[in-house]
Amino acid sequence: MNNPYKQTTSHVEISQPPTDAVSEVAFSPKANFLAASSWDNEVRIWEIQSNGTSLGKASFSHQSPALCCTWSRDGGKVVSGGADKAGRMIDMATGQTSQIAQHDGPIRCIKFVEAENASPILATAGWDKMLKYWDMRQSTPIATVNLPERAYAMDCNNPLFVVATAERKVLVFDMANPTTPFETTDSPLKWQTRTVSCFTKKDGYVIASIEGRVGIQYVDPKMKDKSFSFKCHRDNDVPMKSIVHSINTVCHHPVYGTFSTGANDGSFIFWDKDARQRLKAHSKLGGDVLSSAFSGDGKLFAYALGYDWAQGYKGNTGSVKNTIMLHAVGDEEVRPKPK
Repeated sequence: MNNPYKQTTSHVEISQPPTDAVSEVAFSPKANFLAASSWDNEVRIWEIQSNGTSLGKASFSHQSPALCCTWSRDGGKVVSGGADKAGRMIDMATGQTSQIAQHDGPIRCIKFVEAENASPILATAGWDKMLKYWDMRQSTPIATVNLPERAYAMDCNNPLFVVATAERKVLVFDMANPTTPFETTDSPLKWQTRTVSCFTKKDGYVIASIEGRVGIQYVDPKMKDKSFSFKCHRDNDVPMKSIVHSINTVCHHPVYGTFSTGANDGSFIFWDKDARQRLKAHSKLGGDVLSSAFSGDGKLFAYALGYDWAQGYKGNTGSVKNTIMLHAVGDEEVRPKPK
């Protein structure tokens, strides 16, 4: 996997980053365009040039913090959810913006969930304990699902769709039957869920929590005994004391199926779950890693830095800058090691 970005940068800051903490970053699956939703109410889109520099392309606003964002499969639209209880969309070709979803509480998660080459279907999940499916040509949802608790994280790699809620609940759907989960279970981790990401092979998912722990969960009954959990993003420098960090973001490499974790210790790590080993760590990045994403070809890795408010307002010393960084991914960082 030859990477043209490798010549120019290892870690470079994006131009005109958001003015407040980033809630989610997302790459277009079709081109090197990056979107980011932020607590400053804005969703911004940049074009990443071949030399690694970024160019602001578009932005649109929520009336309250923007909490999530994602791209359509064709790369033509960016959608987002916000604390204003609205799902919004920008058409990249026309620049037109519109409201495409509505909840009774903040929308925390948003994903396109249709199969390849099918008509777009959008899923939104919120703190109103509702999951809604939308055909964006209609103003009302085509289906709704009552969740056991507030939605905290979700991911879809059709037909696998995973929704994680408060109180450590996890709902697993087969998109052939999108209104009834085939499994409702407790997270294998003992503390609050922060993020989930579906395996590229669609046979399971990674889940991570506030206590520096990751769960590798298979959904196929024949594979369930291969599920396991492990600790990471912990500081053990002080004798008899371990400082535990929240893992805020997990994402899968689109080519190799390896995955990354990013956490409040200011680091991200690439992992190979099949070999159960760490591939590469990047640390002391200058802030909490709040969100991350691989580009569609896997050659770029975007990560948002900032303060995640885990220590409350007293922890916000102003020393951490809210920004987004781009890292040119080396093949040796993400390729599984030969067995």
